[in-house]
Order: sequence, then C-alpha cells, then structure tokens
Amino acid sequence: MTSQHYFEARPRAAHRPGRVRVVLPDVYLELDTDSGVFSPGRLDPGTRLLLERAAAPPPAGDLLDLGCGYGPIACVLAARSPGSVVWAVDVNERALGLCARNAEAAGLGNVRCVTPDDPRIPRRFAGIWSNPPVRIGKTPLHDLLRGWLPRLAPGASASLVMGRNLGADSLHAWLEQEGWSVTRLAARSGYRLLGISARRAEPGSRGVPAGGYGGGSPHAGNGRPPGPAEPERARGDS
Repeated sequence: MTSQHYFEARPRAAHRPGRVRVVLPDVYLELDTDSGVFSPGRLDPGTRLLLERAAAPPPAGDLLDLGCGYGPIACVLAARSPGSVVWAVDVNERALGLCARNAEAAGLGNVRCVTPDDPRIPRRFAGIWSNPPVRIGKTPLHDLLRGWLPRLAPGASASLVMGRNLGADSLHAWLEQEGWSVTRLAARSGYRLLGISARRAEPGSRGVPAGGYGGGSPHAGNGRPPGPAEPERARGDS
C-alpha cells in the first residue's frame, strides 16, 4: 500500500511539485511544495490564522516550528525575527527537504531543518508555534505536546492552531487540565488559535515512541547547530 500520510518519515506518494504563495502584510514568500506533505496545494487556513494573529516572535533566541511541513511558519518566523534561530522540526524527510530549500531560496539563513531526535536541538525555546499533526491521533498528539511544551523558556509562550471539528476545544480543556494557562487568541473559519504559557506544575515530560515527533534528545543542545537551512537527520535515524 502506498504511503501518503504527511506525518510519516518517507512518504511514497508520487512527486507532484507545486508552489504556494504566502502573502502577509509584512512578508511575501513563494514556497515549493510536493505531494506527501501537509496541505501542498495552498496555505492551510489554520496556518494563515496563526501567521496573521499569533504574537510576533522575539527578536532573538531559539524558536520552534513543531511539525514544520514545507516551511511556511518557519520561514515567516525567520523573516520576522532575523536575529533568532528557527528550528523547523518534522518527521517527514520530504517536508524537511522542501523547508530547507524554501528557506535557502528566500535568503533565510537562520532556519534549521531537523528531525525531532536531532541532538543539536536546544533544551529551551523562546517560543513555540505549531499547526500540529492532528491526524496522528489523540493520544500521540498529547504525548507530542507533553514532550515539547515543557521546553518553553521561563516567560515564553506557545501558539497552536487547530480546527474545531478536529478537537480544538477539547485540546484547550486538556491543556488546562495538564496545568497550562491557555487563552483562545482568535477564531476564524472553524479554526481556533490557542496561546499557551505559565505551567502551574512541572512534572517530568513524557516522550513518544521512537520514530514519532518526540521531544528531542536528552542531550540536546550539547553540539554545534546544523548549518543554515540544511535538513539534518540525527545519527542512527532510520
């Protein structure tokens, strides 16, 4: 059976190259896409809502785009915050290659395209942005967020967007049960944009099975960051 899931490491869907234009008041990008990645035919409405209404990134620091796909969020963050380093994380190698190519074409040398278990991913982030891979299932999605949200630096926040029909409101409630402060920042066309910050408790984070989005290596941040816009795969990744 041919794999076409955008959350798999090596989608086997036949290549169908395309291009998506990201047009925002402050950023214009033309991004290459392909089959086997998330929303290859257009800028997903949820992603657009996040890019238009989420808080601006800080001027410096390590920023995370969790589930980067072909790179619309990562590239916009990098353009808006040239003094930062944007870590574009995905399990999909085709998506990572596109993201790296798009960042390079746009002259965005502050994007790092990596798999979730890359040991160079920093321990803490000055902000997290994500249109998360809802289709992986409820339990894996919760494990994904448990692995990454605790890596917010003190005072930092995350912006997540999700469709209401895909469980945005129940995710909001679950995050609050987990101890996070959650605010609905915006809603449009059936999508919810959530702002997440200030966890009330800090229990140990729980990872996800090998091959998933994980929460990075326990030794993250000990090595040299990968080069600009270069897709990286951790040593030993299958």
